[in-house]
Amino acid sequence: MLIVARLFGEFFRKLKMPLVVGELVAGVVLGPTLLGNFYPEFSDLIFTKNMNASVALSGIVNISAIMLLFVAGMELDLSLIRQQGKAAFTTSSLGLIIPLGLGFVAAYFFSGYFGNNSSDLLAFSLFMGTAMSISALPVIARTLMDLGLFRTRVGSIIIASAMLDDLIGWILFSMTMGMLKGSTSHNVFFTLLYTVSYAVLMLTVGRILINKSLPWAAKNFSWPGGFLSLSLGMAFLGAALTEYIGLHAIFGAFIVGIAFGDSVHVTEKTKDIVTQFVTNIFAPLFFVAIGFKVNFIVNFDLQITLLVISIAIIGKVSGSTLGARLGGLNNKESFAVGFGMNARGAMEIILAILALQAKLIGEELFVAIIIMAVVTSVMAGPMLQWLLKTKVMVDPEKS
Repeated sequence: MLIVARLFGEFFRKLKMPLVVGELVAGVVLGPTLLGNFYPEFSDLIFTKNMNASVALSGIVNISAIMLLFVAGMELDLSLIRQQGKAAFTTSSLGLIIPLGLGFVAAYFFSGYFGNNSSDLLAFSLFMGTAMSISALPVIARTLMDLGLFRTRVGSIIIASAMLDDLIGWILFSMTMGMLKGSTSHNVFFTLLYTVSYAVLMLTVGRILINKSLPWAAKNFSWPGGFLSLSLGMAFLGAALTEYIGLHAIFGAFIVGIAFGDSVHVTEKTKDIVTQFVTNIFAPLFFVAIGFKVNFIVNFDLQITLLVISIAIIGKVSGSTLGARLGGLNNKESFAVGFGMNARGAMEIILAILALQAKLIGEELFVAIIIMAVVTSVMAGPMLQWLLKTKVMVDPEKS
């Protein structure tokens, strides 16, 4: 799985597409769509049907999701959100509210058009709203770096807005998953209370404690190995706590990641070591395993796919563009922000796989969301390049 993921990832990277696209294609090739369909005996030989092996793989995939969200949290820079002020606030607000509302209304009133999904209409509609509104910070950041836009005003607004959207989006998703335990107003209230309480406590008291303890850890532990053990250990503790109180484990790891990433004692070099460890070992396993979940040919529905892509692009681009325009950017810059924010990528895929596991969405909608995530990620770079007339900056070490 790792070798095939790397081969496909590097191939698609040379085509100026995100690595995650290649990793997803690797999963489709190795899963029931191709290898399992045309060479079932060979597939069974490699990926044994033994129950213990399946449990082990499932455990690794869950651990990978927790680690991925921890790394995503570390990339969130709370100071950057504050620095961008009005532009980031209006962009993130409208870039969240408009696609959230559009996705919720479409799913709530026209649920039949999205295939056979959960009977809990409110939870399903909230999920669709969240799925349409969330961005993919890692894909956006890499795209902006490749175009030389990362440290420009437009790039900073896109990153700050995406950070805020991701934070709110994961809170909404955790609430939705918590609601599946029971849809009464009493449970919804406590889900909201637990979600907000955990986030506030972790980003205030927890962040201060982590910041004060890191110098002692750096002095007494080998570094950066000590940081790797300490940070991932805390991520798993946060994941276990949120799972225990009825939220999803990934939310706990995400908030712990924000707390660690915001510390002045964590250097970019240290962050990069953790990121490289997770994104080159566990992330490929997670994305390849997605291809094992469903048959992408059998479960492909053109109507659902086009509907999901249309709602996603219209809602996110229009909301973010309007927000950027109100924040003081000109028309071209505003549209650039809109298409930059439109990239979904890894975050959207994680949402989809967790929703599928929880039986919140069906296999046809799952395939449609995966395709939407890939399409919006791939189109972000060319649209930014065309609107801002920039040249792709090639990293000599990766060329």
